[in-house]
Amino acid sequence: MRFSPTELGAWRGFLRAHAELVRALDAEMRERKDLPLAWYDVLVVLEEARGRKLRMTELSDSLLLTPSGVTRLVDRMSAEGLLRRERCDSDRRGYFALASEEGRARLDEARPTHRRGVRRLFLSAFESQELATLAAYWERLPASS
Repeated sequence: MRFSPTELGAWRGFLRAHAELVRALDAEMRERKDLPLAWYDVLVVLEEARGRKLRMTELSDSLLLTPSGVTRLVDRMSAEGLLRRERCDSDRRGYFALASEEGRARLDEARPTHRRGVRRLFLSAFESQELATLAAYWERLPASS
């Protein structure tokens, strides 16, 4: 069955908006804070994690990246001194990713820029009630596990 024009418009609009917002916010974060948006996201996820660390598979799930993609990302961030790995005591093959002191400092420094960007690029396009409605709509969609 074909999509109706309304269905197609909703789907393509969602994809276009997401891609453009991420592209613009990433460019702003790189230019102003020399921190790619993906790196910022890793640091936020680790900050919010219990014990401020996650197994690599948990980090992969949180970021919606493949395990190999997370490994490459963590390797690059570790080389820049923003993360470190810690062996998992219960599984000698497993590792945790943790933000370094430098990573936490960079996150704190970049957070205002990120928040201003999200407000300007996304939140400012909607009234308060529209944001509440939009937030409720997202809750209807299945969460990744």
